[in-house]
Amino acid sequence: MLPQHQRIRTRAQFSDTQRSGSRFGNRNVVVSANIRPATGDDSRAGFIVSKAVGNAVTRNAVKRRLRAIVAELFDRDFDIEVAEGSVDLVVRALPTSANATFDELKEAATHAVHGALRKYMRRAEQQ
Repeated sequence: MLPQHQRIRTRAQFSDTQRSGSRFGNRNVVVSANIRPATGDDSRAGFIVSKAVGNAVTRNAVKRRLRAIVAELFDRDFDIEVAEGSVDLVVRALPTSANATFDELKEAATHAVHGALRKYMRRAEQQ
């Protein structure tokens, strides 16, 4: 579970991350990654699971799985922490994520997070 200070909660935070960040997706999730210049802050994550994913029970199950996956990424992968600031992630679950096993969802989300960060860094180097 992500602590409160590591969650993206407001509409402004979601839109800023999605508008300014880089997007990378696969068949289960789409991840938008943005790097905030504020140093010393923890990385944050927000989750979007629409009604297209399924009923409330299914949506909450997918959201819990994604939270656990991202919390493990924040704890385990120190390459997510970048020197320029802190990472903001918005993870959007696609309808196929309802039928995915935990391992499939973990592989898809991890791949999408790293892909979005690579894309963001590549774009930042070009500017």
